[in-house]
Amino acid sequence: MKTLRYNQQFKTETGALLPSLEIAYDTYGKLNITGDNVIWICHALTANSDVEAWWPGMVGEGLLFDTGKYFIVCANVLGSCYGTTGPASVNPETGKPWLRNFPLITVRDLVNVHEILRNHLGIKKIHSIIGASIGGYQALEYTIMFPGIIQKLILLASGAKQTPWALAFSESMRLAMEADQSFVANDPEGGKKGLKAARSIALISYRTASAYNQTQKEEDNEKLTSFKACSYQAYQGDKLVKRFNPYSYWCLTSLSDTHNIGRGRGGVINALKIIKAEILCVGIKSDILFPTDEQKLIAENTDHAEYVEIDSFYGHDGFLIETSLVTDVVKKFWEKTSN
Repeated sequence: MKTLRYNQQFKTETGALLPSLEIAYDTYGKLNITGDNVIWICHALTANSDVEAWWPGMVGEGLLFDTGKYFIVCANVLGSCYGTTGPASVNPETGKPWLRNFPLITVRDLVNVHEILRNHLGIKKIHSIIGASIGGYQALEYTIMFPGIIQKLILLASGAKQTPWALAFSESMRLAMEADQSFVANDPEGGKKGLKAARSIALISYRTASAYNQTQKEEDNEKLTSFKACSYQAYQGDKLVKRFNPYSYWCLTSLSDTHNIGRGRGGVINALKIIKAEILCVGIKSDILFPTDEQKLIAENTDHAEYVEIDSFYGHDGFLIETSLVTDVVKKFWEKTSN
C-alpha cells in the first residue's frame, strides 16, 4: 500500500472543508509511456485498496487484470479506515479523531479524490473502470463527471441511484448502531456491538434465502437453540468488528444513500446521456440488493451499452465469488470493443 499526502484543503460536495487528505492506494503492473493502459478498480463498502486480497484470482500475469499488460489502480475510498482520511483519522485542527464529527460525504467526493490520485500518478486515460456495488456507484459517477477520461465502464451488481430498498437496509444498519450507547457517546473504542448487529443485517441482503437454507441447514430435528444460521450471523459480525471501524461504517452507509446520478442533472436518464464510454452492465440473477432491473435501466438508456446476466447461487456476493464468470463476460466485452 502507498499513501499520497495531499496537503491542501478538500471541499466536499456539501461545502465542508477537510484541512488535508491522505489517500491510500495500491498499483499493480506498469504505466505505459502514453499513460493510458490503466484499469481503475473501485472497491465496495468495507474493502480496501488491496485488490489481490479481496478479489483473488483476478489480478496477476495472465489473469483478467493482467499485470503484464495493464497498470491496475485501486484507491481506498474517502471515509474508510484503511489508510485514506476518514472518521478514525485525526482532525489536524483539533488533534482528536473525527468520529461522528466527520462531515457527510458523497460518491462525487470519492470521485474527486480519485481525480487527485489520477493526476498524481500521471494517468492520461483510463482504459477501463470497473466497480461492483458501491464501487459501481463510483465508476458510474466518474464516467459522468469526467467523460473524456474513461474509455470503458464495467458495472457489476450496481445501479444509477440508491433505491428505497437499499436505503431501508442502510437505515436499519444505522438504527442498530444507534442502539449502541458507546457509539452515540462518540467513544473512540465504541460502536462495536452496533457494528456487529449492522453487519448481520447487511448479510441478509448479500446472499439469498436458498443459500442460507442450504449452507445453514440443520440436521438435528430436536434442536431448540444454537442454530447454525444464528452462529453464522454472529461470527460474520465479529469478523467485521475485528477489521473495520464503526464510525467509518456509519459514514459509508450514509455516503451510499447519497448516490443519485440524476441529482443536479435533470434526472437519471439525462445523466446517462452524458456518458461517452462503452459500457458493460453485469447483473446477477439472484441479487436481491441490486436487482437486475437496475443494470438493465443503465444499459437501455445509454449509447454503446451491453447488458449481460450471470447466474449465481450467492446473490449479490456473486460478483466476488464467481471470478470465472466475471472474467469471461469482461473478456468478451473487451474483445467486442477492442476497436
